[in-house]
Amino acid sequence: MVIGSTGNVGREVVDGLVAAGAAPRALSRRQGVPGEGVGRVPGGVEGVVGDLRDPAMLEAALTGVRSVFLVWPFLTTEHAPAVLDAMGRHARRVVYVSSSGVDRAVDRTAERQTDPIRQLHADMEELIEKSGAEWTVLRADTFASNARGWAAQIRAGDVVRGPDSAATAVIDERDIAAVAVRALTEDGHGGATYVLTGPQVLSRAEQVRAIGDAVGRPLRFEAVPPDIARERMLADGRPPALVDALLAGAEARPASELITTTVEDITGAPARTFARWAADRVDVFR
Repeated sequence: MVIGSTGNVGREVVDGLVAAGAAPRALSRRQGVPGEGVGRVPGGVEGVVGDLRDPAMLEAALTGVRSVFLVWPFLTTEHAPAVLDAMGRHARRVVYVSSSGVDRAVDRTAERQTDPIRQLHADMEELIEKSGAEWTVLRADTFASNARGWAAQIRAGDVVRGPDSAATAVIDERDIAAVAVRALTEDGHGGATYVLTGPQVLSRAEQVRAIGDAVGRPLRFEAVPPDIARERMLADGRPPALVDALLAGAEARPASELITTTVEDITGAPARTFARWAADRVDVFR
């Protein structure tokens, strides 16, 4: 079962499982519509409705499931123990998408992670490890798909404005999915924590320029102060708690030169560049 099956990563996992000859069950809070694109379930894939806040509803969706791809969409672990209990009664394998910024050694010294989102992932990792399921943790770096949030600005002009953050090795969601498919369908990944990155460390300004190259016109990034960014994000309708967590994460993220070969080690194919991601998603920005 793929939780978050109509999201950027989950949809790629569903497609990858189908290509691998598996029979995925696509879980979403609303019934997915057969078709193409984010928010849609591929034709022929079983779609089920379930809510992670409702373990009874989730129990029915888990019947017959042997492995689960898990993304956690909340800012707290409030519902996680009940969800993991339900999974444990059905599935023997859980693959969880975490953050490359998590440092579990910090938690073991009674210190906290550098921001709320990393702390959430660290807490989820601990709960999953204690659940009794065979687990695999995918600690992914910044998702390339986050750049979709700039689409409206790019379609409207040549400047992307937003909070800046330290450069990271941005990873294509298709590469996260490819590793997830291996972990879901193969033996030998139980108890593993994989750190997944793209092949290049890129700033937000460099990402915006790469999208400009893909769409065929020069684009530039303009950093704005956190207070202004917060006002704009709230005006877009984002929940205040999420806005605060995102801004805290952007501000606290340290500079990193971390690049791993894990994607290629597991799948046999090198991680895609951000430039390729932008070229393949060019219609999002036009």
